[in-house]
Amino acid sequence: MVSRREVLRLGAVAAGTSFLPLTAVSEQTAAQPASIQALKSMRDQARPITPDERRQRIERARQLMAANKLDAICMIGGSSLLYFANVSWWNSERLGALVLPAKGEPFLVAPAFEEERLREQLANGPFDSKADIRVWQEDEDPYRLVVQGLKDRGISAGTLGMEERVTFVFSNGVAQAAPALKMVSATPVTAGCRMAKSAHELELMKLANQATWTVYRAVYQAMQPGMTQRDVGALISSAYAKVGFRGGASVQVGEYTALPHGSATPQVIGEGSPIMIDDGCTVEGYNSDITRTFVLGKATDKQKRVFEIVQRAQQAALAAARPGVACEAVDAAARKVITEAGYGPGYRFFGHRLGHGIGMDGHEWPYLVHGNTLPLAPGMTFSDEPGIYIRGEFGVRLEDDIYVTNDGAEMFTTSSPSIEHPFG
Repeated sequence: MVSRREVLRLGAVAAGTSFLPLTAVSEQTAAQPASIQALKSMRDQARPITPDERRQRIERARQLMAANKLDAICMIGGSSLLYFANVSWWNSERLGALVLPAKGEPFLVAPAFEEERLREQLANGPFDSKADIRVWQEDEDPYRLVVQGLKDRGISAGTLGMEERVTFVFSNGVAQAAPALKMVSATPVTAGCRMAKSAHELELMKLANQATWTVYRAVYQAMQPGMTQRDVGALISSAYAKVGFRGGASVQVGEYTALPHGSATPQVIGEGSPIMIDDGCTVEGYNSDITRTFVLGKATDKQKRVFEIVQRAQQAALAAARPGVACEAVDAAARKVITEAGYGPGYRFFGHRLGHGIGMDGHEWPYLVHGNTLPLAPGMTFSDEPGIYIRGEFGVRLEDDIYVTNDGAEMFTTSSPSIEHPFG
């Protein structure tokens, strides 16, 4: 599945304003600005998730399987496979899957020529090096191996949960090979495990957010009128290389800031032009997502007023977020501020939900949106990103990631104080 981050990157490439690779340095920025040169690596602050932590996750998944009457869950390459098994797997037309039963040992199915590579990854995760891997040759049916592995664990009928990233061709293949199995969503298990983060996960997310905030500040200090999106993209890539994490950002200027996810149109920064930088980085598999809107120079009175409204909306949402409060109520708190300031009703100027869950995926469960009555719980993490978008003029979005505490919610980083001084 292509992430929003990748979509934005591809759009920038189409416009000739690509995100550069982590180690690339633009010809125009061979002599890095002082603010970029001053950055220090933060890499040694990242503590990897341990095999024991992943084993605890598996046990939690089994508890949720029992509660939801699932006999097993199946997943292919993606963040859930990484979450439980520490396996990073490229999905193709060939089935590669992990099956986690509620009782009994997990097993994997993979092409025979991939076995050595798979065992190499498994050695760094929660499974024994002699893990049960069922391999298939190119002219064999992989689905019979899934069915046989389940039968070996006493599951000939019952309910098999499919993780949401499992493609139809794979889930249908298993269904055809095992008509006695009932196929359902595994989301109650995977989301049930992943929505509330552990202290270690929060530590990694805080580091990712701090890294992004630090990169944005350094890039802001280096920006000059006349720079293009490509120039700013090169600065961002150079800055992330200095702090030691892979990241990127979309950069929008002027009227294009009124499009929530921007435009591929080439843009040049002018004195007083509104600029919107959005996205983040990944630390040990955990994401940040921050947006800053600002001007270089003096902002107009209207730009200042809109910024202040969005700023108040972001703080209202933060104040509303606490355990037991419905997700939709946090969206409503921010939307009320914007609507009462004259930028309503509904989605007229604030055209998207307030926020998304964030963790190993840039967007994951749950979502801060009208209609979602799920109550917040400690350890849940979200983006808090209200915006006002005035088409043909400019837009302002402020986005910081927040986490729910035992009695409220906190930001991972410092919020933006003003449109002219976004980092104080």
